[in-house]
Amino acid sequence: MILDNEKKIISGKRKTAVAKLRVKKGSGKVFYNHLPYQELTLFHKLALSEPIKIYERELGEVKHDFFITTRGGGKEGQIQAARLAIAKALVQTSGSDTLKKAYIAYDRNIIVADSRRKEAAKPGDSSPRSKRQKSYR
Repeated sequence: MILDNEKKIISGKRKTAVAKLRVKKGSGKVFYNHLPYQELTLFHKLALSEPIKIYERELGEVKHDFFITTRGGGKEGQIQAARLAIAKALVQTSGSDTLKKAYIAYDRNIIVADSRRKEAAKPGDSSPRSKRQKSYR
């Protein structure tokens, strides 16, 4: 639970993108890299509003403002990292088990980070999986 004057920083990760989110008491506004999220493209706007819509359906109006800054990765990874950070922040601020269950029922990756990473290249080979060709002549 967040108290009235307390600020909370929550992070979300997707591939190499990291989103840091500051939560403040407010009226449910979301700022993505210093812009209101309504100014993003349609699918990015929808991705960021998903956790908020589920929260509103389960618990009512959101009483916090979210300020998100992202770095690393690509645009889609940054949006997914921000989506994860918003969902984690809403679960932490509400402390609600029903909200967490609703998120997991909707999409597990909205609340649990995807831990897959790029496989490292092996020594002496050109890539992680391919092996050097062998010739007997």
